[in-house]
Amino acid sequence: MTGRLDTLTSWNADWSGLRVAVLGLSMTGFSVADTLAELGADVLVVTEQASEEYARLLPVIGATLWEGPLDTVPEVLREYAPEVIIASPGFPPHHPVVAWAREQGIALWGDLELAWRVRDKVARPDGTPADWVMITGTNGKTTTTQLTASMLVAGGLRAAPCGNIGVPVLDAVRDPAGFDVLVVEVSSHQLWYLSLQSGPDRVSPYASVCLNIAEDHLEWHGSFAAYRHAKAFVYENTRVACVYNKSDAATREMVEDADVVDGCRAIGFDLGVPGPSDVGIVDGILVDRAFLEERRTNALELTTLEELAASALAAPHIVANILAAAALARALDVAPLAIRGALRDFRLDAHRIEVVAVDAGVTWIDDSKATNPHAASSSLAAFPGSVWVVGGVFKGVDASDLIAERGPQVKAAIVIGVERAGITAAFARHAPAVPVFEVDHTQTEDVMTEVVALAADVVRDGDVVLLAPAAASFDQFASYSDRGRRFAAAVQERIGKDAGDHDDRPSRPGGAG
Repeated sequence: MTGRLDTLTSWNADWSGLRVAVLGLSMTGFSVADTLAELGADVLVVTEQASEEYARLLPVIGATLWEGPLDTVPEVLREYAPEVIIASPGFPPHHPVVAWAREQGIALWGDLELAWRVRDKVARPDGTPADWVMITGTNGKTTTTQLTASMLVAGGLRAAPCGNIGVPVLDAVRDPAGFDVLVVEVSSHQLWYLSLQSGPDRVSPYASVCLNIAEDHLEWHGSFAAYRHAKAFVYENTRVACVYNKSDAATREMVEDADVVDGCRAIGFDLGVPGPSDVGIVDGILVDRAFLEERRTNALELTTLEELAASALAAPHIVANILAAAALARALDVAPLAIRGALRDFRLDAHRIEVVAVDAGVTWIDDSKATNPHAASSSLAAFPGSVWVVGGVFKGVDASDLIAERGPQVKAAIVIGVERAGITAAFARHAPAVPVFEVDHTQTEDVMTEVVALAADVVRDGDVVLLAPAAASFDQFASYSDRGRRFAAAVQERIGKDAGDHDDRPSRPGGAG
């Protein structure tokens, strides 16, 4: 069967009758099934549960749906004898169906491999498919993907952010408008599946970056070494520029170990003074010393920290994301002035160091997107001395090192979530002088009300209250967005109540009437 799969490297290849099982029916799984049905493949979707909308649509597009438990390999899948299994990113390597596919020698793809094979559906004016820029990292992926796409568009390119950012790559590939560049945010889960590629036309991005690496998703990968190995695959077969973080030695090692196309350059970024082939900062000016002929003696100005501050983009970890995005954009010949213009118009998404209120001299910040210790560390570094709201589900990651590093500098800690014991114990060991408060409410609607009440009792004029949980949200909230929205709502409710209490106070005799 491998012989036939090796010929399926174009939208125009003969996919008819190919038996493909699709694991999972999320947004990604449906995009896979829809694409395969359009190609004429025979499609069986296997999922534990399907939404009403997707269950209704699958027969319409010509795919078959099977719903049921997947703790063992369902008999319907064995009898179907798939020639290829395409798994949604939520299925880990140890999942019974994934393990069975590998044992049976069945080709196992992710959505990225299928998207790459059919990327020529809508070609550019010169007849070639869109280039791919691939972005991963423990933190900053989405922001950097948005930044890069904004810079490319400002530079006159038709660019689309897609992938793990929320728009499946297959939807972008099939968009009839067509693009010059797809800016693809890739998760470690997607990269693990990509690492299984064995065909003749492997994914080959124009440029790629791993922004940083720290422990995360250990329950999915099984170990940090496996997680790191998956992340490193972002650099494989890169053609023009491998962008890496000079402040994170692991990303440099990934580039050194990667099998890239001849002539591909390594481009470094960090917040320091750049060397030749780097982007960085000189006297408050972000500069490019990589993509100019005179890079040993000159630099190109991209923007300034002062301008970034005016757009609420001056937090150090955001500046690092900007430098990485600028390196990717410069690799595609986007002019420095276009990059500067894109940054003037750019705004961060909600729940990313978002100021939700400033009242009575206190700044309340929602960084609910800080879902792991590495992200929370960056946020705490940007707002030292804050009242820190921390906790949730840590996905197998130990937060002790984070608390040892950042805990002693916070004014107080308010601990939420089901895994509070490890956090409070770490504070007792590493920052015993810091006041620690626990929120033990089991009702979601009560958690943030109590958080805000506790914080309000601690803060003084000039303080910051920082929601940077360092953990996932699904123990008490629907998502990190839900967690952030509830925090913001509780802050606004408290401010409104305080204002009402103030307005209700009687005037002093002789006061202004």
